[in-house]
Amino acid sequence: MRIFFTSLFAFFISGLAGGLIAQWLAVATGAEEEYIIVFMVSVLVTFVVTFIFFVAQLMNDPVAAVTRAGKWTLNVFVALIVLLVGVIFYSDSSAAVVRKDMPMVAGLGLPGLVTIIIHWLFVRWRVKRGVADIKAG
Repeated sequence: MRIFFTSLFAFFISGLAGGLIAQWLAVATGAEEEYIIVFMVSVLVTFVVTFIFFVAQLMNDPVAAVTRAGKWTLNVFVALIVLLVGVIFYSDSSAAVVRKDMPMVAGLGLPGLVTIIIHWLFVRWRVKRGVADIKAG
């Protein structure tokens, strides 16, 4: 039951943080209707990260599994953002297009990174407390 509630609280906390960052970026960049993609991706990242960390908590060594899951999730997400930037530069590298696309890329990247990091920190904190309680009891 502890694993379920840890994942549930981490889902809400990291989703709220990612949504707030996406909202702030939308206001700061004067976003239009296409920025709705950023909010959809933010929710998708929250669901995927919640599932990954839920499964990591079920492993034999949850502390190590959560650490590995956090590092790999962060690395894969950064690689996807770098790939997206590369595709933007490759497809049409005119300065006007790149300048227009960069707020969208920042909107896709920053909320996802914040979501992953906050989720990772919260789950790692709860798992370490759970392991310490089991060893003490």
